[in-house]
Amino acid sequence: MTIDKQDSEAQKPLHVIACIDASKSALGVCDYAAWASRRMGDPLTLLHALDEEKYPAKTDMTGSIGLGSREHLQEELVNLDRERSKLALKHGHHLLDEAEKRVLAAGLENVHKRQRHNNLANSLVELEPESRLFVLGLQGESSTAVGRHIGSQLETVIRSIHRPVLLVPDEFAEPRSAMLAFDGSATAFRSIELLAGTPVFKGMPMHLVMVGADTEEHRAQLKRAEQALASQGMQVHLAIRGGDVEETLHTYQEEHDIDVLIMGAYGHSRIRQFLVGSTTAKMLETAKKPLVILR
Repeated sequence: MTIDKQDSEAQKPLHVIACIDASKSALGVCDYAAWASRRMGDPLTLLHALDEEKYPAKTDMTGSIGLGSREHLQEELVNLDRERSKLALKHGHHLLDEAEKRVLAAGLENVHKRQRHNNLANSLVELEPESRLFVLGLQGESSTAVGRHIGSQLETVIRSIHRPVLLVPDEFAEPRSAMLAFDGSATAFRSIELLAGTPVFKGMPMHLVMVGADTEEHRAQLKRAEQALASQGMQVHLAIRGGDVEETLHTYQEEHDIDVLIMGAYGHSRIRQFLVGSTTAKMLETAKKPLVILR
């Protein structure tokens, strides 16, 4: 019986998961997720996560000791937390309903809604087996309004899951071109295989940009990657640039007016270092267009 259940689950389609909250990025998340769902032919799931730390399902007061009026105060605090959780749950349902209306109006039909009482990272880890792509806003609900700051859970999410993550700005603009930050490693070539096998970027110009020295070895690696993508009918452009990774990639993207920047966690290269290092937040904060993280 267990085997039958596993076989049944294995046949279920993988979903594009749109992570929405009360931030202004929710509209962009809905629109980009709908676009990705159409391009990939996968169903779309709208997800809202209620952080347990902010809205606990149950309030644990077993460690508190009090008598008389203090007991009444504890009871009032428990009731207050319960009401806050109910309101947050209701608000979450409203957000999901509004998001559903938006993506249905965009022409999608296979749409699902889910609400999790857990933090976002843990929720996505739980949903990872049934997902193909996660879509999140660059700015989350808890981001400060002063300056540009990424969502507080975003870096944790990127480190926790192993599916591709599409990080999007607040306003939607249909992507028409893309670039991959490429370093020639084995993991980079697995990213090439992933891109060659997905319909998301089909028909778009794809730029492969290597940040490093212009050597024969690097040129050969780019040519090999180009052949893999060209065999799938993709129009490929190659470039080798020297300089700081973040600045070089953004400059190339601006020069060629490229809509989507694709990056992967590559071995121990400089790209790997800044993806998991102290400059991660800076890279995400300075992104003005969609950014795909391949895990």
